Amino acid sequence: MDHYRSLLQEGASSNQDTAPFFGFIGAAAALVFSCMGAAYGTAKSGVGIASMGVMRPELVMKSIVPVVMAGVLGIYGLIIAVIISTGVNPASYKLYDGFAHLASGLSCGLAGLAAGMAIGIVGDAGVRANAQQPKLFVGMILILIFAEALALYGLIVGIILSSKAGQSAAPAPAH
Repeated sequence: MDHYRSLLQEGASSNQDTAPFFGFIGAAAALVFSCMGAAYGTAKSGVGIASMGVMRPELVMKSIVPVVMAGVLGIYGLIIAVIISTGVNPASYKLYDGFAHLASGLSCGLAGLAAGMAIGIVGDAGVRANAQQPKLFVGMILILIFAEALALYGLIVGIILSSKAGQSAAPAPAH
């Protein structure tokens, strides 16, 4: 029985060597997925702006709003990636910390990807529709704001999850 216990303890301590891997994957996921969303939103909105700009070139600058909002998504991923990467310390990093950072990066990155897709689709259709009916501009902006909020939710959850890293070494509260 003691032999198995020592093997389990040895295995648990050697598993800690892989913990920074999960943290770094979380940082990469935050940046890569949010930048994919930003790129898609920028490209899809840009196609709509270019198409609309042929007939109404005076509206091109007014129609840049979706491109700017899509670009902000990459900044969200960058923020989480920096927070995570500064929190990875191989000397005291536990699996719990790695999983917290992985979850943090995935929540921010995937929320940014989804928001970028929404911003791209709404931006493309919205700038084309705005060229034909100027009264649609405010509605398009509101829809874009709600799509951007999805990425903001991912950023907030990512910050909260990232702050959980480092708490695994804290003693359990006494009852």
